[in-house]
Amino acid sequence: MSDAPILPGQLGTPGMQLRDDPRADPRMVAAMAPLGMDGDPEPAPVDINSPLEQLLEFGMGAEEGFGMLGGILSAGAPPITNVENRTEVIKGIDGNDISLYLHVPTDVQGPMPAIVHIHGGGMVIMEASGAGYVRWRDELASTGLIVIGVEFRNAAGKLGPYPFPAGLNDCFSGLKWAHENRDALGISKIVVSGESGGGNLSLATTLKASGEGVIDMIDGVYAQCPYISGAYADKDPNLPSLFENDNYFLNCSMMGSMVRMYSPDGADDTNPLAWPYHASVDDLVGLPPHVISVNELDPLRDEGLAYFRKLLAAGVSATSRTINGTVHAGDCIFRDALPDVYLGTVRDINTFANNL
Repeated sequence: MSDAPILPGQLGTPGMQLRDDPRADPRMVAAMAPLGMDGDPEPAPVDINSPLEQLLEFGMGAEEGFGMLGGILSAGAPPITNVENRTEVIKGIDGNDISLYLHVPTDVQGPMPAIVHIHGGGMVIMEASGAGYVRWRDELASTGLIVIGVEFRNAAGKLGPYPFPAGLNDCFSGLKWAHENRDALGISKIVVSGESGGGNLSLATTLKASGEGVIDMIDGVYAQCPYISGAYADKDPNLPSLFENDNYFLNCSMMGSMVRMYSPDGADDTNPLAWPYHASVDDLVGLPPHVISVNELDPLRDEGLAYFRKLLAAGVSATSRTINGTVHAGDCIFRDALPDVYLGTVRDINTFANNL
């Protein structure tokens, strides 16, 4: 009888599906099953080598499917009554109009922290105006935070096609506006935060601010399940979660296709502003405090943890958390099925912002 340890997920059991993984939160699996998301996803009809026109067509369809999830998975949540919403339209650094969605609590007086929130979608699809993201920003604001959602240009979908660095420039513009309006809005601290592609853009916006000598605009960074390596079509062996958790909600082939939409000619595949995983330790010196939050059953788990370790090596105040039992972004999409997990992350973001 072998004493070798049984490796997790598909490392130990090739072909294992999410519903059969003993680590998976059964409440999450039950919520995913009616949507056909508890097993292997259908193979994408494109890959990283497909013509750009086909990639963009696929992106449009993927946006429609993923865009519905936020509303479906939070449909049973109670209403939030202590938050007012409004929209500001600003001029970005590229001269384009950018909508900013402001969520302000009505029951808090005096200066309070602000979250500049950047939505997910691999920098390629999704909209800040989507129901799931509106709910997320309302939830954060209801705890006593000003939340500013940035409607940035995407590399595909309705708000595309604008490849790198368009979306990054829009997020930087939103941050700049928030910083310039600290006094008018009653902002005490600014945290840049987002999940998945929004995690990428949160880290990249911070690197851009550092490179341009304006890092003082940012007081903290809270990146959730950051999508930052670009190493999906040819899986990086230094990131075992790409093998362990492939096909758990996300699959590496699809993510490789999204990489090519974001950087069509491949010239920025190792540019830290496009893919922050490739930042050097020296690039991170002097950055503000960070939280890097990852999900146990996410193919992207290990690239987030690798970035966290680089932050520590650079002398940055950084903490990490792993939300066990959950797939990619599971702690911010399963509002109905995992309310304790969802609200736990909301509370953690609030605590981080208020203790900077």
